[in-house]
Amino acid sequence: MPSRAIGRAELLATASDLLREHTGVLLYGPPGIGRSTVVAALAAEARRSGVTVLRCTPAERERAMPFVGLIDLLGQLPEARIDALADAPRTALRTALLRGAYPDGDLGRLAVPVAVVELLRALAPVLLVLDGIQWLDRPSAEVLDFVARRAGAIGVRILATERVPEGELPGPREPGAPEPCPPGTAELPVPPLAPGAMAELLATRPGARQLAPELREIGRAAAGNPHYALELARTTGPRAPGEQLPVPKRLRTLLLDRLRGLPEEARYVLLLAAAASRPSAALLTAAGAADAPSALALGAALGVLDLAADGTARFRHPLLPAALLADAAREARQRAHQALAAAVPEPAERARHLALAHPEQNEGVAAELTEAAAAARRRGAHRTAYELAALAAARTPPGPPARRWDRLLAAAGYACDGGLPEEARRAVRPVLDGPPPDLARRTRARLLLLQAAGQALQASGDVLRDGLLDTAGHPALAAPLWHGAAVRALLGGRTDHAAEYAGHAADLAADADTRAAALGLLGTVRAMRGEDDRARQALRQAQAPGLSPAVSAGLIRRRALIELDADRVAAAEALIAELHALPQDGTAVEEVLATLVAAVRLDVRAGRCRAALDAAGRARRLLAGSGVRSAPAAYAGALAELAGGELRRAVELAEEAVDAATSDGDQLFLLRSTEVLARALLLTGEPAATALAVEALQQTRPSAAAMELADAAAVHRLALLAEGLVALGEHGEAAQVLAEARNLPDRAASATAALDRAEGLRQAALGHPAEGATLLREAAERLRASALPLELAATLTALGAVERRARRRAAARAALLEARELCLAHAAPPLRERAERELQRLGPGDRSGPAAVRLTAEQLTAGEHRVAGLVAEGATNREVAAALFVSVKTVEGTLSRIYRKLGVSSRMTLARALSAPVR
Repeated sequence: MPSRAIGRAELLATASDLLREHTGVLLYGPPGIGRSTVVAALAAEARRSGVTVLRCTPAERERAMPFVGLIDLLGQLPEARIDALADAPRTALRTALLRGAYPDGDLGRLAVPVAVVELLRALAPVLLVLDGIQWLDRPSAEVLDFVARRAGAIGVRILATERVPEGELPGPREPGAPEPCPPGTAELPVPPLAPGAMAELLATRPGARQLAPELREIGRAAAGNPHYALELARTTGPRAPGEQLPVPKRLRTLLLDRLRGLPEEARYVLLLAAAASRPSAALLTAAGAADAPSALALGAALGVLDLAADGTARFRHPLLPAALLADAAREARQRAHQALAAAVPEPAERARHLALAHPEQNEGVAAELTEAAAAARRRGAHRTAYELAALAAARTPPGPPARRWDRLLAAAGYACDGGLPEEARRAVRPVLDGPPPDLARRTRARLLLLQAAGQALQASGDVLRDGLLDTAGHPALAAPLWHGAAVRALLGGRTDHAAEYAGHAADLAADADTRAAALGLLGTVRAMRGEDDRARQALRQAQAPGLSPAVSAGLIRRRALIELDADRVAAAEALIAELHALPQDGTAVEEVLATLVAAVRLDVRAGRCRAALDAAGRARRLLAGSGVRSAPAAYAGALAELAGGELRRAVELAEEAVDAATSDGDQLFLLRSTEVLARALLLTGEPAATALAVEALQQTRPSAAAMELADAAAVHRLALLAEGLVALGEHGEAAQVLAEARNLPDRAASATAALDRAEGLRQAALGHPAEGATLLREAAERLRASALPLELAATLTALGAVERRARRRAAARAALLEARELCLAHAAPPLRERAERELQRLGPGDRSGPAAVRLTAEQLTAGEHRVAGLVAEGATNREVAAALFVSVKTVEGTLSRIYRKLGVSSRMTLARALSAPVR
């Protein structure tokens, strides 16, 4: 198991709270789920708090050895501790620990548990860690039963783990059996690891990037079980299409132990079920297994699978089918696939079984797989399409290589559409590394490598150079490569080169799609450089009949974002609605993601915070399990959280977006992500966070200048920097930044309002509150006219703060109440919290209403109440940790849960929540 509890922060925080509230906590779960790792982390936390930790880890093979559990627990103590006991208990305990003869009679047997109780009382506070109570020897269990019933009185807490079958709860003990856990023990399941945590766990494997497809398959098969995942990863390597997932023998033994005694016929039925995508009694009977219903029922009785009323079977754990297939002989697997190929009605499934039944090269099988892959692609099943096309290439017989090349290139295209870059690279490489294909296929292969590279610039430079050299003198083939060069120039921060390359691509293009895509990109670049008229001209020229759905969608999206940046929200909404109305079947993941990011940007500006959170969530889920770290997806998530979610989460996602963009060399999304991060930090109102925001924005200034950006986004970014500088007291530098921003050509109402807001704050800070308030009111009126509610709320909050400092309390209250009501109407908690902090600074007045936080006793646990009370009194996290004998990390986790439960985001609003009357 890993040395740290990856992905277990919430579980650890919950278990820590329960350990403070109960004398016993039992963590339970199936084999390999990570119980030992979790209790090790909890034990380490207890040690850091000054608690004595005694631990035993019983094993099944030692269960018959008396007192071995007690020896593990107490054998580590110095002899002096035992010598301090009274004579009879000391003698009894020493003999139980194999340091003397065991005393006879009932009195002698009683002396051992009495000795342990006295010893633990002297050591208190003590945490007993019983890692695997199902294997405790009976004499040790009897002593611990005695201790458990007295644990609270002697300063002992018991943290135990129990192994239970997949999907089951801890069962009752046998009548008369000892119970090593105290009465009222809290039972807590150890859940599967989340996909992100599983990816983090597997990312430490050597060559993790090159093994990304295998590691993703391992993550899916392990279904959150870290032991299963690490065991599978230990023997993994690159695999050919259709090759069986290798399940190590010791893992197969663990998973299939209950099936070893089954008759051969029943095991074959379970093998058939394992090979089928959607096994059922009817399907397996059609595949020739007459006894399928009884064999499936037997498997259900053994706890291997669950049976629905309609006869559909589902394995309890997704690794069980892989283990059954790996455990079977090759001939048996092929026979099962052959039988299923004749029984399944779905063409893609039939083709897959046919290929796995015939591992030799066969053109008939390859042709059927090719057709099935194309059908899967049309219905949007990109991963299935890739797998079938890759199998088709593998089954293609020797001969002229063109047919195999085409199938490999098709597989790569399907992988790109599905957001599977490593799979795409694997499919393309044999085309470029083998006998030289014709120029058209070489060019297509390079374009697919560019598509697989996505936002990562370092993966595309050589591909572009080689492709452009190769296609010199072939303008129609060179045009898409020049378009790719334009995209990468833009991401790399060279808008001048991007415009040049996009124009060149449009001039060379022989087909409407390439020309339209290049002109669309040219329009976006010109808009970013402040050339609005030329941008619209390029987009008009891009329109043409007969464009592919993907290119048409891309043009609509570009037009929508240009309208949005110009504050024409209604026009942008109409275009995004048009985009959503297009057929979605078969749309590539990259296109869907781009549309979702555009939707988040639109929803945030229109004040539809819940819709923004929903779209951002779909963007994140779109890439779940792909192993791809996406700056656009993280940016969209941060933007949505900043508007309608949690400020802490907005910062986390913005930092993730910044890291991903930095790693990819993507200057465009680095700028966007840094701005969201800075906005989130400034919204906290804390000086340290403000300094970090200003530093982050200053670091991006040179690259933004080199990109020659002159659009509304550039103005907003500079206005935000100026606002941060004002907050830090850097008024002169803020004036220089604002002067730089006013020299840019963009004059969207919101951009002008952002400059007026920053200047208004600067004037107020310089001692001119009347002038500052006037500018802020003018900015608010511009935003009212543009129907930008969240930007209006932020400006009203700034106006309220200026009026408060000028002691114009009525004006301040009016502005802040309006800001708060806007935030309530648009479900914008982070901005609402900021407005409420300013209202609180006004002192007594009407702050009641739906935004006021009210605390009820049921909302917090006892442990959370203690943490909340100390924080509300002004204690730091470190002071809270010292007072409660827990780690600072535990306090941070508990505080996050308190904020989430009460809907607050700062210590100040938490203090107010605790002091407010309960209604």
